[in-house]
Amino acid sequence: MELPFAESWKIKMIEPLRKSTRAEREQWLEAAHNNVFMLKAEQVYIDCLTDSGTGAMSDRQWSEMMLGDESYAGATSFFKFESTVQRIFGFKYVIPTHQGRAAENVLFSYLVKQGHVIPGNAHFDTTKGHIESRHASAIDVTIDEAKDTQLEIPFKGNVSLEKLEKVLSENQGNVPFMVLTVTNNTVGGQPVSMQNIRETAELCHKYGVPVVMDSARFAENAYFIKTREEGYADKTIKEIAKEMYSYVDAMTMSAKKDGLVNMGGFIATNREDWYEGAKLFCIPFEGFLTYGGLNGRDLNALAVGLDENTEFEMLETRIHQVQYLASKLDEYGIPYQRPVGGHALFIDADKVLCNVPIKEFPAQTLTCELYLEAGIRGCEIGYILADRDPVTRENRFGGMDLLRLCIPRRVYTDNHMNVIAAALKNVYDRRNEITHGVAIEWEAPLMRHFTVKLKRLG
Repeated sequence: MELPFAESWKIKMIEPLRKSTRAEREQWLEAAHNNVFMLKAEQVYIDCLTDSGTGAMSDRQWSEMMLGDESYAGATSFFKFESTVQRIFGFKYVIPTHQGRAAENVLFSYLVKQGHVIPGNAHFDTTKGHIESRHASAIDVTIDEAKDTQLEIPFKGNVSLEKLEKVLSENQGNVPFMVLTVTNNTVGGQPVSMQNIRETAELCHKYGVPVVMDSARFAENAYFIKTREEGYADKTIKEIAKEMYSYVDAMTMSAKKDGLVNMGGFIATNREDWYEGAKLFCIPFEGFLTYGGLNGRDLNALAVGLDENTEFEMLETRIHQVQYLASKLDEYGIPYQRPVGGHALFIDADKVLCNVPIKEFPAQTLTCELYLEAGIRGCEIGYILADRDPVTRENRFGGMDLLRLCIPRRVYTDNHMNVIAAALKNVYDRRNEITHGVAIEWEAPLMRHFTVKLKRLG
């Protein structure tokens, strides 16, 4: 008899969870202006808002926390972290930052100027925000197949080389770099193939444009290359990662995802000019170059986390749980972005809440309904997150409208996945009764989804 799949780790510490009543959740959500970011953590039963900084660290990481060197400059913890980054990614110059958006802020402050055009495979919210706040333009060059949530292809996060070349040829001299995001979060945590990484970099370099890899979930991308792309089945995750980064010029990383830490990020590159330029912004924004807004203990934990999460067994356990939840949704007929990605389920809200008009934000409505059903907090990745067009100030309704359910690493059991699936089924079963969504009462001019205030309609 074949042995069933089991986790590659065991649990050594627990945190109690609190359940709540529907009446309580109604009151809490109203007080939060129907924005789940504004809920208190204690008001949430299962938290799938994000996988960023919400994972559980290992015993090895916790032991390294005790060895942290908190020297302001030249701490041994920095050099331990730096050598790990150099070994795994192959870059010489490393600048730590307190998280991924800080890495973007430091690097983009040096590289991005007003009027620049930065193509990318569906820039995530902070990336687009950092570009547009500098009065530059972020242009999506993801393949069209990514918009068909029910289409099953192995590398749905790929760059369209035709779209990319059009942007590069029409904006020669005005493209400071291209952003290549692995995995492609905005279109459902979809991976990018090694072939596409290589061909994208070759095309950019043909036009003299460097490539920056947004690397929050690089290890999960490497896992999909190993399991889906011909020629990589026998390669280790570390070997695949090293090849991925051999094609690009620099990386920014939110280490709160595939670094398995609660806080941290970094920039890495082989370009000395970029390193020297970014240094000028790191010191005033983040701190000295050997700590970059992090404690020494954080740097130690991150060094271990990068090593742990580039081992196949750790990734297999993590992605298997996401796939398990997807199998339950298949059982219930609930449409999501297929094939399932590595860190989250992205529910196709337009296909679930068919009676809610687009202008009433179906994905945000579905997010609220799921919380009211069972205290499960997800995140809208759709029309609210897309912000308004910076020129016309019209809502951008052209993309996908998804409810993202992120699964924190090494935190929940499959029983929690069963609860999530059952709650979604309950909402799905009464979907025809939901005919009204939400309206915006107040919004920030940029990255509005974090703080937007909404009212329920109907």
